[in-house]
Amino acid sequence: MIIVFVAYMVILIGIVVYSARRSKTNTDFVLGGKKISGFSLALSERATGESAWLLLGLTGLAYSEGMAAIWVALGCVAGILFLWIFLAEPLQALTEKSGALTVPGLFSAKFEGTQRSFGILSSLIIIFFFVLYIAAQFSGAGKIFNDTFNIDPFWGMVLGSVLVTLYTMMGGFITVVATDAFQAILMVITCVVLPIIAIGIAATYNIHIAETIAQASYTVPLNLGTMNQATGGLLILNGLSWAFGYTGQPQLLTRMMAMRNKKETRQSRWLAISWTLLAYIGAFMIGIIGYKLVQAGALGEAASSVANDSEKIMPVMVMTLLNPILAGILLSGAVSAMMSTASSQLMVVSSSMTEDFYVHVAKKKIEERRMLFLNRILTLAVGAVGFLLAITMEDTVYGLVSYAWSGIGASFGPAIILLIFWKRLSRAGVFASLITGTLSAVIWKTWLLDLTGVSERLASYLLAFAMAVLFSYLFPKKE
Repeated sequence: MIIVFVAYMVILIGIVVYSARRSKTNTDFVLGGKKISGFSLALSERATGESAWLLLGLTGLAYSEGMAAIWVALGCVAGILFLWIFLAEPLQALTEKSGALTVPGLFSAKFEGTQRSFGILSSLIIIFFFVLYIAAQFSGAGKIFNDTFNIDPFWGMVLGSVLVTLYTMMGGFITVVATDAFQAILMVITCVVLPIIAIGIAATYNIHIAETIAQASYTVPLNLGTMNQATGGLLILNGLSWAFGYTGQPQLLTRMMAMRNKKETRQSRWLAISWTLLAYIGAFMIGIIGYKLVQAGALGEAASSVANDSEKIMPVMVMTLLNPILAGILLSGAVSAMMSTASSQLMVVSSSMTEDFYVHVAKKKIEERRMLFLNRILTLAVGAVGFLLAITMEDTVYGLVSYAWSGIGASFGPAIILLIFWKRLSRAGVFASLITGTLSAVIWKTWLLDLTGVSERLASYLLAFAMAVLFSYLFPKKE
């Protein structure tokens, strides 16, 4: 298994070294310089969008909550479909017209004279939430390395964070997309192969998965006695609310922005949708089957670690059920999930700090070589901060991702939707979306989540959308 994992790392390093040579300018580093194929961008978007959340967070949620967790999966799939069917083409066209390199740059291109204000505010929001998101990925790396190679979680996080930060520094966006495409293939193999094998093993223990699914409750979580959870319609609504966040995630939107033309965007859409359906069905089934296997005693003593942390069910199943060679391949897929997302988020934060913050604070033109150097240094700094948070925070991967997802999605999502589909959006509406989305996500998560039972993903997005429309009417754009 170690040999297979080392081979995976060698292939990854080879891809990094080869692709980094194509990253020659700051435009290449930040958005690829239109050098990347649509299929690579589609695979990169999917690998980036799912992260350790899919193979650890969702599998752990399905394990602990049973079929009641299906609404989260359906919400995510709905958000991905909306992103590729309705937003991808307009984003590509808007980027081609404006020349923007970042999501905040799209707003600045629409409203003249707002580059500095939009840039600084947007970069502060991105830095705040994405550092939490990066910490979640590094935390996921610690869990995977601990369960597979018995490496202390701390050193697992060190290994994961150092690898990701260094290869992102080397080649920027081009390197990140190249490694993502490779990692997306490994991830979907893991999501397809593991549940198929697990179903076969479950049959030998006389476990009927179809019967389990038919008899399960879809509105009451399995662990209702130990967790403060919503039930019924509120549980469904909270799960489906994951869809909203997809409209405002810069690490995903930049993949559509980097597309070379409309034709490639349309062709890539079907690859992204097919990958999503395979990966989500597989990941969800891993959690459901894993629960029944633990009950039947099929995972032996390894199941004791899952009792303390449900997000360990996937690596424990791989280690227990598979031969070492196949286990090494599938666990490489799990590590890929973490790496692909963390690298993309490092890119978003560093490019936002330079393109949207530093350039506007400095108020002068900065030479290309200096910008490229600054982007690399900031990538290293953000990776270090994400690592420090990962070793000090005790929240789950699911919890950290949910919080960061809510804040980023609610801040940028309504503004992006209205920018594309509503001509009356004003600069005041964009400011209202950014500020309301950020504040409401923090306030709702901290004080109102337990009180109302409504997730911060749903509440903060709807509040930000309403404020964006209201302020656009109160302070309309000047013709």
